[in-house]
Amino acid sequence: MRLYELTSSYEQLLEMAEQLDEETLRDTLESINEAIEEKVENTAYVIKSLEANVKIIDEEVKRLQAMKSTQQRNIKSLKEYIQESMEKVGLGKIEGSLIKVSIQNNPPSVRLDDDFKIGKYLVSVEPKFDRKAILSDLKQGLDVPGAEIVQGRSIRIR
Repeated sequence: MRLYELTSSYEQLLEMAEQLDEETLRDTLESINEAIEEKVENTAYVIKSLEANVKIIDEEVKRLQAMKSTQQRNIKSLKEYIQESMEKVGLGKIEGSLIKVSIQNNPPSVRLDDDFKIGKYLVSVEPKFDRKAILSDLKQGLDVPGAEIVQGRSIRIR
């Protein structure tokens, strides 16, 4: 069965899915009276369609992030260009009719040499467990107190 062959109830549900919270979506699915096999199949079609939407949204997010990065690089480059030009001719401030541009000192910052090694300035990072290594050891039969392998279950739709 193709997606366009879904019943009108599921088509309407798919259209409303973006605006519905999880509980309302589940309640709406339960209110459609069908045999369990057909209901599961049609619900799986809704899931596939929503997954396709998520993939499209992810691709659009990546495209927009790339566009954002390009814009940010352009902003930085143009600011550097303006600053260099103003500094070359000795201008610290330009007041236009709609916009003002000025060069100001930034707050002090620290630049460290590559060989900087004074230990009292080190900041500790909170440690975290290497779950992959723990799983590997457990699979090899090693005893890892406080850890166990658990096998979850989930739905797979193909």
